[in-house]
Amino acid sequence: MSAPGVDLVRHPSGASELVLLAHGGQEHSDADPHVWRPALLRMWPFARVARSAAPSAAVGFLRYRARGWNGGAAADDLLAVLNDLPAAFSRVVLIGHSMGGRVVVAAGEHPRVAGVLGLAPWLPRGEPLMRLRPPVTFAHGTDDRLTDPATTLAYAERLRAAGTPVTTYLLANEGHTMLRRAADWNRVVADFVARTEIEPGGSHQLPPAERDSTAAAVTEIALARLRLPIRERLRVTS
Repeated sequence: MSAPGVDLVRHPSGASELVLLAHGGQEHSDADPHVWRPALLRMWPFARVARSAAPSAAVGFLRYRARGWNGGAAADDLLAVLNDLPAAFSRVVLIGHSMGGRVVVAAGEHPRVAGVLGLAPWLPRGEPLMRLRPPVTFAHGTDDRLTDPATTLAYAERLRAAGTPVTTYLLANEGHTMLRRAADWNRVVADFVARTEIEPGGSHQLPPAERDSTAAAVTEIALARLRLPIRERLRVTS
């Protein structure tokens, strides 16, 4: 297995904040998480959105050692990265999809973390409750059959009961791949990164979209991947 790290697609001079995206995976897998996997490609438009919402921040992708959660090894990868980042990055905003959502929550107590966004996160019942610092946002499609929106809402309620404000969004008629309502997912990411969420800490159900955006979303993924190349690779050295 290769060492965990970060693939930066943007690194402005003097950047003190890093927006770090964590893609989905599998419960158990030691396979190579290569850069052309669909789960990672789906995150590429969010890197473009983050670049626009926070132009002074660096933007990058978490690079796991393997594709699987593997009993929490994926979260260990993120913790290792957070510990080993250049000192200039004093604030890290975490955005994770599916397994990546579980990863960013599990590592969310790290002192460098300045916000956690879970997109269709995999948060099984009984998941340990973390002391996350706001902003904390979870968004889930109501038609998701791979990860359960009910468990996401239940975890959010546990956080609220412990005193952590949590913003939640339910996207009607949306599945796990986040393709049918791509513009709404982009908006959730942009508002979170720019700290412009409507009613932070509230619960919101977004009405059904007028049309399915799957074809346009696939085109957006391809264009974002081509126009936003990896510019710098950071590796964990300790």
